[in-house]
Amino acid sequence: MAQINKPTDYFNTKLYTGTGASASITGVGFQPDWVWIKSRTSADWHILTDAVRGATTEIYTNATNGDNTNVNQLTSFDSDGFSLGGANDTGRSGENFVAWNWLADNTSGSSNTDGSITSTVSANTTSGFSIVSYTGSGTSSDTVGHGLGVAPKVVIVKDRSSGTNQWRVRHESLSSNYNLFLNGTDVAYNMATATNDGGIGDLDNANTFDFVSGISNTNAVNTSGNNYIAYCFAEKKGFSKFGSYTGNGSASDGTFVYTGFKPAFVMIKRYNASGHDWILIDNKRVGYNADNNTLLPNSSSAEDTGNRIDILSNGFKNYNANGSENENGGTYIYMAFAESPLVGTNNTPATAR
Repeated sequence: MAQINKPTDYFNTKLYTGTGASASITGVGFQPDWVWIKSRTSADWHILTDAVRGATTEIYTNATNGDNTNVNQLTSFDSDGFSLGGANDTGRSGENFVAWNWLADNTSGSSNTDGSITSTVSANTTSGFSIVSYTGSGTSSDTVGHGLGVAPKVVIVKDRSSGTNQWRVRHESLSSNYNLFLNGTDVAYNMATATNDGGIGDLDNANTFDFVSGISNTNAVNTSGNNYIAYCFAEKKGFSKFGSYTGNGSASDGTFVYTGFKPAFVMIKRYNASGHDWILIDNKRVGYNADNNTLLPNSSSAEDTGNRIDILSNGFKNYNANGSENENGGTYIYMAFAESPLVGTNNTPATAR
């Protein structure tokens, strides 16, 4: 597998300060296809937009709401960033914001007939990322094309038509049929239990993802006639890593997780106990090792300045005994994207943050 030597061509974090008016945010380094924005200053919602649904259509990781059209939030995807309309959640005057940006194929997607359900897919097979839109059939045996060409490691799905169905996260480190809820603090659930409204099945197909089989209730991921959005990720050397670890409960010498690169973005969730937030850090927000700031994808809360994780040249290390990151015996899944590979083709080694 060829290594990606410049991860910022495919993922980049951008910080900016709101003006309360229309603004163009530049410096991303590419035209993004998926932009996730959060106020660092206020308890505002996470705003997610993508090129498949359209720039002015937003959805929220901290809520069960479906699609919402807002022409005053993100208004366009531009050659070096994106434009804003000045609304509070993405541009309140004087507030600090973070935007996480991913590149797909710079289109609104094309028809994909690999699955029994025809999907619309914008995929970047080099970086292993695709945006997938589909309409549910109500049949648990159906499949959906993801466009990656290899089996994904993570699939994140939201019902765009429903304001009650929770987000589904299927991660390869979870047991068969188990999903997590991106908008909640829940333990991982076995979605073969009908009362859970179904989930994403095992991630073992290079062309499609499927639904938990053997149940009649697939509402959260495949209600007949409802529209869905999926964000799909395959692992790529030097760019992304998706795995799990077990906490050791030490605040002075916490669990180290090897990724093979210097992370730019790390998202963590404990899955063997309930009541624990999703944890998100990146390489751009205020704070260096011993002081990396945290945001919570399942919560609208402002940035937490308490240190939890150090970013290293080859992975990340916990520096706490918190149940959400490093409780002794706690089990955790993570998603990580790179700032730079451990050693690039120019033989320049990455350094810790």
